[in-house]
Amino acid sequence: MADARALYREGFQLFADDEVDGAIALYKQAIEADPALAIAWNGLSMAYRAKGAIDLGIEAGRKLVELEPDDALNHTNLSILYQAKGMITEAEDEKALAMQLEMKAQRKD
Repeated sequence: MADARALYREGFQLFADDEVDGAIALYKQAIEADPALAIAWNGLSMAYRAKGAIDLGIEAGRKLVELEPDDALNHTNLSILYQAKGMITEAEDEKALAMQLEMKAQRKD
């Protein structure tokens, strides 16, 4: 079985090198190896956004939020994707949720 984290890291390097299609392929392989690897879903959502495949980015972003609902950055990512799609109400809702989670985290510190 392929190492999901290693595949993710390879995909991240390709994304950093602006090889978006290759990054998407590796992120998908990482997710196939470990469907709960949230960081791979995050990478996939960002790569799709970079490619202009906003609907697919939203799908990946929603899965990311499902896996890690208490992470403010995940909601911010989804908000940006919704904005790109013109889904302003949804974008504002996600941004508000991200801000609530961030304030909650700061109170814990």
